[in-house]
Amino acid sequence: MYTCQWCRFVSDASSPACPNCGAPVDLRQATTDSGWIELPPIKDMARIQFGQSSCQIEGAYVPVADMNLAEGDSVYFSHHVLLWTEPSVQLSPMSMSGGWKRVMSGLPLVMMEAKGPGHVAFSEDRPGEVIAFPLDPGRAVDVREHHFLVASGSVDYTWFQTNIWFKTRSGNETETHYPLGMFMDRFSSPAQPGLLLLHAGGNTFLRQLAEGETILLKPPALLFKDPTVEMWLHFEHPNNQAGSWRAWGNRYVWLAVRGPGRIAIQSAYPRLEDPGTNLSGASSNTTTQW
Repeated sequence: MYTCQWCRFVSDASSPACPNCGAPVDLRQATTDSGWIELPPIKDMARIQFGQSSCQIEGAYVPVADMNLAEGDSVYFSHHVLLWTEPSVQLSPMSMSGGWKRVMSGLPLVMMEAKGPGHVAFSEDRPGEVIAFPLDPGRAVDVREHHFLVASGSVDYTWFQTNIWFKTRSGNETETHYPLGMFMDRFSSPAQPGLLLLHAGGNTFLRQLAEGETILLKPPALLFKDPTVEMWLHFEHPNNQAGSWRAWGNRYVWLAVRGPGRIAIQSAYPRLEDPGTNLSGASSNTTTQW
């Protein structure tokens, strides 16, 4: 018998991958000296079981999630990740409680549902890794927006405002910046086990924060966190005298996170653009270090 190091699922070790999350079974846990665990990428053609349905992860550079949905089983997703589908799969728009107000590249995103039987496939259309996140009943996870790929119908969704923002002023113009995004998505499985798939840029690293342990991250690098992990905006003003810090300007923008709980970061992420102009306001929990 084999206990998966990622999801703790116990299975027959004869399979090359964990049937619950797709993590390779023949891989030792790799931990950095600083305490980060590298999540093993799901191998090409690994199969994940959820309920009576299954998901096969195909490809490594731009991976595809190929769902084989059983009769009556369903998954939901944002419309832009739909790659192909069999005619037997029923596709329909999905209404979300509280509204689904998301925009990517200026265009609104529409949440949709696919119901079996049949095959349907999804791709984020950019390089990276697919992260399989099995959700046991009573478990929840907070995910940075635009990293959700697809979830089984038993997974509940809601969202909350990050309260991570700052304002800058240039002359008479004021601009508001959201280094983490305006919203975060929260996925949970209240009654039945569910499967959540995320798309991460580059490699993914996980860290378990102890009670009160704090670490500073580049805001766009955050992938997901446990709901127990607190976060706030932190400004650092480096010494502007001679030294390498001079090239960074007059401040550095961090996301501070504090345990207890798990956090995950991605090694490839959008560049955070700080115009470097005068601050005119910030979220109420912001801290500053001079």
